[in-house]
Amino acid sequence: MKFTAVFVVLFICFSSNVFTQTEQAVKVPKRIYTTKRLIKTPVIDGKINEGAWDAVEWSSDFTEKNPDEGTPPAYQTKFKVMYDKKFLYVAIRAFDDEPELIQQRLSRRDGFQGDRVNVIIDSYHDKRTAFVFTTTAAGVKGEEIVSQNGNNWDASWNPIWYTNAAVDDKGYTIEMKIPFSQLRFGKAKEQIWGFNINRTIFRLQERSLWQRIPNNQAGFISESGELHGLKNLVSQKQLEIQPFTVLQYDKYPAEPGNPFRDGSDLTLNAGLDAKIGITNDLTLDLTINPDFGQVEADPGAIALDGFQIFFREQRPFFVENFNIFDFEFANGQDNVFYSRRIGRNPHRSASLQDGEFADVPQNSTILGAAKFSGKTKNGWSIGVLESVTANEYATIRQTDGTEREQIVEPLTNFFVARAQKDFNKRNSFIGGIFTATNRFLNGDFNELHKAAYTGGVDFQHNWKNREYYLDGNVVFSKVLGSEEAITATQKTLRHNFQRVDADYLSLDETKTSLTGTGGRLELGKNGGGNWRYSGGAIWRSPELELNDVGFLRQTDEIIQFGNLNYLWQVPTETYRNINIGFEQFSIYDFGGNLNRIGLEGKGEISWINNWWTEGGYGINTNFFDNFFLRGGPRWKRPNTAFAYLFFGSDRSKLFSFTLGYSNRHSQESVVGRDRFVVRTNYQPTDAFSMSFNVEYANLFDRTQYVTETAFNNDARYILGRIQNQTLTTTLRLNYSFTPDISLQFYGQPFISKGKFSNLNYVLNPLGNSINDRIAVYDETQILLTDDAIAIDANNDGVQDFNLPNGGYLVDENRDGDADYAFRNPDFSFVQLQTNLVARWEYIPGSELFLVWARGSVGNTDTDTDLLNSVSDQVFREPANDTFLVKFTYRFAR
Repeated sequence: MKFTAVFVVLFICFSSNVFTQTEQAVKVPKRIYTTKRLIKTPVIDGKINEGAWDAVEWSSDFTEKNPDEGTPPAYQTKFKVMYDKKFLYVAIRAFDDEPELIQQRLSRRDGFQGDRVNVIIDSYHDKRTAFVFTTTAAGVKGEEIVSQNGNNWDASWNPIWYTNAAVDDKGYTIEMKIPFSQLRFGKAKEQIWGFNINRTIFRLQERSLWQRIPNNQAGFISESGELHGLKNLVSQKQLEIQPFTVLQYDKYPAEPGNPFRDGSDLTLNAGLDAKIGITNDLTLDLTINPDFGQVEADPGAIALDGFQIFFREQRPFFVENFNIFDFEFANGQDNVFYSRRIGRNPHRSASLQDGEFADVPQNSTILGAAKFSGKTKNGWSIGVLESVTANEYATIRQTDGTEREQIVEPLTNFFVARAQKDFNKRNSFIGGIFTATNRFLNGDFNELHKAAYTGGVDFQHNWKNREYYLDGNVVFSKVLGSEEAITATQKTLRHNFQRVDADYLSLDETKTSLTGTGGRLELGKNGGGNWRYSGGAIWRSPELELNDVGFLRQTDEIIQFGNLNYLWQVPTETYRNINIGFEQFSIYDFGGNLNRIGLEGKGEISWINNWWTEGGYGINTNFFDNFFLRGGPRWKRPNTAFAYLFFGSDRSKLFSFTLGYSNRHSQESVVGRDRFVVRTNYQPTDAFSMSFNVEYANLFDRTQYVTETAFNNDARYILGRIQNQTLTTTLRLNYSFTPDISLQFYGQPFISKGKFSNLNYVLNPLGNSINDRIAVYDETQILLTDDAIAIDANNDGVQDFNLPNGGYLVDENRDGDADYAFRNPDFSFVQLQTNLVARWEYIPGSELFLVWARGSVGNTDTDTDLLNSVSDQVFREPANDTFLVKFTYRFAR
């Protein structure tokens, strides 16, 4: 407590001192390129050999951005820009005295491999967002939407545009033809757009910019040059309709007697996606019965702490333009909007009688969804999303062949509205978000919330040439439901209102709603000179609840944090740049208890040969956990330290690698973890690339939570020493026949094995020593058996413990009678996920997918080693196979 207070005082004093210092900043004049209307239309073949380009002048004089900022690049670049009624045309000449060394790496769209050029267009001219069009020397195209003034680059955007490239004896050339319908701009008679061009020489890992942006300058899009001369542009409202058809065949091991699992299924599906330009600024996206069959499977994961695992969104409709709806309000992955709640797996499973079988849908059907989004010339960023998922039913077939239906998920409506407004010459913004989830329960599903609402406000203010900033947000939540539903929410691990020692919390089983708040406030410096620093606070109140359409890991936290970094940005003969940092945080609960103090020092070095190294060391002291006993009392964890070291080779080489090691260890050897990471990338030809990643972790914890039971009418919290080994292996193979035809393979075996020993129970959760906190069962108290266990501990005719597959019998008081029992917590989980995807973009925006996916999930003997377990799962266990053909055609105007 004293340490935290001292640190905060020192941090404020240091911040005030630096704020008053005058730092020498490089003043870079704003460059302007004035375009003209074309006279003739060029052919987009990448060669720039037609007289049509003579209508405008070349511009050059690029400046190196990395590694030696402010100096001339190894080879110069020049470009031209012109336009007509419907298109913007860009020609680029990238000089190179060694054209045979130009990296012409083929990849799928958005691969961003090899030598390339990015054209950056801030057509809103809001100095925070931009559209980026990329073409590589091999002619591969890529596109991104940039937000947060260059801090967020979203490659999910796939507009229709045209490009080509050609390599010659002077280097390579690129031509682009960009429809105005794919951009967003205002109605001024003469447009002024932010504009920049970035060139990457891959073998040198060198970037150069047309508009110089010093490395100590905060912001990227705001510092772009300007494109002038765009006169009398007519709004080109976007209209795109993309129907799709999917033929899918599933083959899987048949289940004897189960009519729904006879070994194979054949389905035909169809749907529609559409983009409609409401104005030149705002677009409506629609989807009807969307299909996500070609989406890659989620990676394997095991949560030993009981908290929910975050998986990234991969479905195209929700990924595209997600930056508009994004509202990360605290730290980590907590977000007011988590789109994977839409179309989730049903909340209920089928309730079956003997001899019955059920066909249960894996996901809720998305009947339809619509997004209205864009940014106006007045600085308004707007996003509205509406989606409806269907009532889902399990079909249950009885032994006599009759069928019945049982509802497993109610009809649900999801609504999200997001807005931001720029002001103060685009140096500041204020925004808000509102979400609503409404379920049509029809007198059923008392365990679910009937409605959930969240609202939030966020803001940011930058000053002194964007070097300093103040930003923050506040969120409010309210969920409504039956007493059963709200009681269940209070008892979830992320809330733990039933904690026995929390006098500031109380479980109220009569409540029908919960209301909570959360947020973040941060002040800092992110540009100018060599120093960067920030400090602030984060909070999540105990009643905050977002998980109907958001993501919230846990509540009841108040976090104070501070960060301090020093940067060396001028290359020497040894390194390109260095970043050394220090972080500090302290965590309190809403009862005023100090639950942790954390300190970490870390550093990153980019060496002159393009290798890199990063490492760090940190400690956690005064460590208490309100959630560890999952409703039990506050638990004291041992002081813990961690260290990590990673280094990697030059990514521009045909073969590159990353090696890493991290370690965690604690006082009294209560916890220990070693993690090893090997990542490799190899590109033997321009058309073929492969990556092979291996991650192995070995964890032991003498106090891993197992279960809660009762002894002599008191709660008994059972723990044990776990030896948990996890192995993840990921292989990716990519072959590109052309920039529009590719073949990709993905395979990931995953295994996590946990073996328990030294089972014990909690004596004093706040004891100073591990021996004060737990008592280990001896041989006379505990017995592992495979036989069925049924115990009437209270002699009232009711079986208090019923374990048909056996488990542990415990005679804690050694009187010869079992006092309680619990299941064997050992586990060995194995998962295999693979897919092979052939993709052909036969015309811009229209695609044909051929997909083969194979997956299996199993449990192996905990005594079998990891490699043999994986081998058995890959080569011996029966798997589910899916063969899919998806055809899309995009009608565009």
